[in-house]
Amino acid sequence: MAENTIQHLPDSGLFSEIDLAFADLMIRLSENKSPELYFSAALASRATSGGHVCLNLQDMADRPLAETGDPAVSFVCPPLDRWLRFLERTDVVGKPGAYRPLILDRRGRLYLYRYWQYEDRLARALTAMAGDDAPGRDDDLLKKGLAALFAPSTEGETDWQKVAVYTAVTKRLCVISGGPGTGKSTVISKILCLYAHLCRDRKMSVALAAPTGKAAARLREAVMSGMGPVPRDFRLGEALVPQAGTIHRLLGSITGSPSFRHNADNPVSAGLVVIDEASMVDLALMAKLVDALPRDGRLVLLGDRDQLASVQAGAVLADICPSERIPVFSNEFRARYGENACETIPAARDDDTGPGMPDCLVQLSRSYRFGTDSGIGALSRAVNRGDGKEAFHILQKGKRGDIGWRSLPPAKALKTSLKDLALEHFAPVIRADDPVDALSRLSRFRVLCALRKGPYGLEKINNLVEKLLGAESLIGTEGAYYHGRPVLINANDYARGLFNGDVGIVWKDPGTEGALRAFFVSPDQTLRKFLPAALPPHDTAYAMTVHKSQGSEFYHALLLLPDTHSPVLTRELVYTGITRARNRVEVWGSEPVFVEAVRRRTKRTSGLGEALWGPEV
Repeated sequence: MAENTIQHLPDSGLFSEIDLAFADLMIRLSENKSPELYFSAALASRATSGGHVCLNLQDMADRPLAETGDPAVSFVCPPLDRWLRFLERTDVVGKPGAYRPLILDRRGRLYLYRYWQYEDRLARALTAMAGDDAPGRDDDLLKKGLAALFAPSTEGETDWQKVAVYTAVTKRLCVISGGPGTGKSTVISKILCLYAHLCRDRKMSVALAAPTGKAAARLREAVMSGMGPVPRDFRLGEALVPQAGTIHRLLGSITGSPSFRHNADNPVSAGLVVIDEASMVDLALMAKLVDALPRDGRLVLLGDRDQLASVQAGAVLADICPSERIPVFSNEFRARYGENACETIPAARDDDTGPGMPDCLVQLSRSYRFGTDSGIGALSRAVNRGDGKEAFHILQKGKRGDIGWRSLPPAKALKTSLKDLALEHFAPVIRADDPVDALSRLSRFRVLCALRKGPYGLEKINNLVEKLLGAESLIGTEGAYYHGRPVLINANDYARGLFNGDVGIVWKDPGTEGALRAFFVSPDQTLRKFLPAALPPHDTAYAMTVHKSQGSEFYHALLLLPDTHSPVLTRELVYTGITRARNRVEVWGSEPVFVEAVRRRTKRTSGLGEALWGPEV
């Protein structure tokens, strides 16, 4: 590497100020002031900013980082052997278990220390929990409870919802993955019913949580609606389903600190913790959550492993649920399940009984929402296979009424192209009778953007919709706030009880002679109002990014792709966007961009999957 690397890196545009500051710190702390250390430290920091847990040197070795156009500056990574030898001799780099700013493992993964520690702690904890049965099991009660909650299965078939519920109440760790409409909410409801039934006279303590306030609100609503008739002898009632909150609230956020009140020394007071939308949980938060569980506490994680990963570093659910390792059940577990559930689990392959996390992962694959005739279902399956050509063909055929394709309009024509959809779906919101009615109408439709910036990004689309509504005299055009403006909260505000992902609406408040207030519906369905200027950071919400849409569901959605390729356009983003729609989804884009997005899979570098399942994963 050229000696002028340090001089030119700050001006290259390849690294953030934080990356460079970390590299500067490593140079100050180390006796080795070499460009290689500066470069390696900056790369490791940049990797975590990009969602990776660590930097995989094998992926970068001998490769040009970027072409700067300046022949005097060649940003080329060192050959792997030389790079490894150099780092192993560097005093600020240590092996796993050492206390050094940077950790280099035997696979050539370079970590910032805290991320290695999060990954190591989480892997150890999950492996231990996966091997533990839940305490206090009563097989007689269990057998009767399963029979009361589930109808007998067809001969030779396995009811995977029943397997999920059984696993959740008999193991300390249960991870349930499934796409939209596969019955995850119903499974949670039945887990709570059976858990209450098994507790009987013992104190039952349950916590429901999700990564965002919006997802938490939907969690409790979905569980309540999925509860259904409850067997007469079950100890149940309204109190069975606790108020769902954010994971940060469950752990007890401390303002201005990354730490929480609840940790290994002060665990949460819940025997069963249920986390929905687990794909959105990053490595650091998941590690802190597992740390805060009681010694014999149970954890149930639910999510869709095919959705977008967390915004922060890590893809924890995907690492826990590698597709090639689901389902994995031991012969002992299958035998116990057969005795208690009166049905069988298919035998595992011979190579599924080796090291890993057997007996605690369940995949729900049957969709009760998207049947064989569903265009959304067919489209999502093609996207998950990475078959962009087939996915585009399904969209373009347009034979199914729940999907549609439109070639992306030029940026100058986008306002005209959006006009009919915007007036059809957002005019009724503004004409609603009250804030509750307005929010209900707003939930029927949303524009989902892949990007925040640019001619097809979130900010531009919200601006265009406002101009369209203003031209029809539906909204005021002066001032940041106006009657009917939908808002999306972007940060947790525990003092006000507003959380990242909450959606509200600005409305004329009759109680204050028509003054504008921002109204939000709480998880308990009460209506709360705030001065608009007092809201935490927020966006207008006619459009939202696909990332922000996770945990939401709309009757109709428009997925708007940009006109050029972008690193954020991946299979997971397309899948997440199209599956936010319950009844209909339209995709606007260009064929090359769409096909390439479906082909490209998100790859988050980490060692968690290997730590849980072995080096073959």
